[in-house]
Amino acid sequence: MSQATGPLEGIRVLDLTAILFGPYGSQTLGDWGADVIKVESLTGDGWRYTGQSRNRGMSGQFMAANRNKRSIAIDLKTPEGKDVLRRLIPTVDVLVTNIRPAAMGRLGFGYEDCRVLNPRLVYAAATGFGQDGPWAARPAFDEVVQAASGLASAIGTDDEPAFVPSLVGDKLCGLALTAAISAALLRRERTGQGQLVEVPMLETVAAFNSIEMLGGHAFVPSIGPSGYKRMKERKPVKTKDGWLTMLPYSGDNWCTFFESVGHPECIEEFGVRDPVSRAANIDRIYDKMREIAITRTTAEWEALFLKIDVPHASFAKLTEVQDQPHLKGVGLFVELDHPSEGKIRQARPPARFSESPAGIHRLPPRLGQHTEEVLRAAGYSADEIAALVDRKAVATGA
Repeated sequence: MSQATGPLEGIRVLDLTAILFGPYGSQTLGDWGADVIKVESLTGDGWRYTGQSRNRGMSGQFMAANRNKRSIAIDLKTPEGKDVLRRLIPTVDVLVTNIRPAAMGRLGFGYEDCRVLNPRLVYAAATGFGQDGPWAARPAFDEVVQAASGLASAIGTDDEPAFVPSLVGDKLCGLALTAAISAALLRRERTGQGQLVEVPMLETVAAFNSIEMLGGHAFVPSIGPSGYKRMKERKPVKTKDGWLTMLPYSGDNWCTFFESVGHPECIEEFGVRDPVSRAANIDRIYDKMREIAITRTTAEWEALFLKIDVPHASFAKLTEVQDQPHLKGVGLFVELDHPSEGKIRQARPPARFSESPAGIHRLPPRLGQHTEEVLRAAGYSADEIAALVDRKAVATGA
């Protein structure tokens, strides 16, 4: 453990989230300096057991979304467990949960309940669906949201939708959650008032997807089809010995590209100088680019594109992404020595703060690792903690 130095240093968070949406958001708060107390059931966050692990309950996927946190294990269905949480709520700045609001209400920890205990509390609900809509009570998972938001249609087609092979909804919503909590904290600093913050997955992903994908449907009435045609045409390009993404973007880029590869006639033929003409001919332009790409090696293309300042990148394999030249140069992936899990690899916090650097100051916790520590700080005696353990209201880490 090292001292937190991020811009949220001094902010305290009760994290009642599990799996990925909530934990990724709260981890980012921790990366930015907040003291995050992860409240888990006695069996732990289910994400602990998903993916590959050296030891049960400490999967690589769990550790990637739960560093910079302290873990306490509480059974919130017991009166004693509820009392523990009630004692902690007045000591924190933020409570974040992805337990469905109706269930939080039944437990006695809805927003109004918690607001009585701590009027300055920022209470953040990470929900699947906005609570003022007809789907409010439904459970949500990433693929459910990809389907309902139009994202799967954008990735595939209206006739044959396809999922992004990544939990992209959970992760982008986690970042939206971090932003919303930070904004609410800023307002609280200005006004002294806490508030309820809701970040619903479906609405967040649908809004995210709509920016370019509404296409002609951004107008009323519609003036054309939905979707962003260029994204359907932009595909990995085969070179003589591998793959490359080639992305001449501006009119000047396209002119320079066609001149440099010995096809200046394409400039007028495809109307690349004018953005509207270029968009109309984009299928033919990309077909020509793919035809030309196979004539040179990836390295030859990279040398040329660096010289003429055309956006491009070779493809990094998942197994080798830590060695991608730029990512290696900035030290994005770091190796950490975990006391129980051995050496692990993670991406450091990518955001940079010049005066209050983000960082990894706590390694991912074992289940209940900090239960005693947190309860002692809340005023519980050793005998009281032992009694809570005996009654199975809390559990401590081995």
